[in-house]
Amino acid sequence: MLTGTHFYNQTLKKSVSVFGTIFNNIRIVKHGGVEERVPISYGPRQKFLARLEQSSSRDEHIAIKVPRMSFEITDLSYDSSISLNKMNKTYHSSSDSFISRDSLSQSVPYTLSIELNIISKTQDEALQIVEQILPTFTPEYTVGITNMNGPDKTVDVPIILNSVSIPNEYEGDFESRGTIIYTLSFTMKVRFIGPIAPKAIIRDVSTNLFGDIKEDGEQTPIGRVKTELGSSSDTPFDFTTITTFGFDDDSP
Repeated sequence: MLTGTHFYNQTLKKSVSVFGTIFNNIRIVKHGGVEERVPISYGPRQKFLARLEQSSSRDEHIAIKVPRMSFEITDLSYDSSISLNKMNKTYHSSSDSFISRDSLSQSVPYTLSIELNIISKTQDEALQIVEQILPTFTPEYTVGITNMNGPDKTVDVPIILNSVSIPNEYEGDFESRGTIIYTLSFTMKVRFIGPIAPKAIIRDVSTNLFGDIKEDGEQTPIGRVKTELGSSSDTPFDFTTITTFGFDDDSP
């Protein structure tokens, strides 16, 4: 139920950032032995193809740099195969309070589909990039993402390589510069969590102690033990125990 309480856990933002970080240090060696890092950015490949065509039609010297990579989210769907009971709740101690805990509802699993596009002018440079990616995925690569399933919790998120699209045609006509595009399809298993709500903890516990059972079926009361948590100004886990012996039914 939507409560109207604002919360933003940046789940998609962190997932996209982690995905891009995996591929941000791929390098190629051009003719002549020059090594270059392949740039990567978020956006649809049509955007970069349009920029490439526009810049090359004006001036050859201001064309955008290729080879390069781009990636974008293509789909987000509910993953029922790993769904858990939505009534489950997780509790953990609040960082700034010893008298309350944070309550968090069960996270909801989703499958995030992402396409990685490799844009190049030569087949050799494109293949260099592809060969540096494929050995890492078998067909999945797992990374740890913090705060995805709750505060201070690290979740192992598998990134699965589903398919590699090998181009059988070139973008553009015969008079323009050809562009080779490899498309790699990935899925990420992500989890979305709701708002975090503070809940008061149990501050005192009272236990009645009884002895043996009498002939009439009643038990002999021995005493009552009450344990109280210290006040908020005290150190955590500062407990006070009060023991009362020989209590009756009217005793506090």
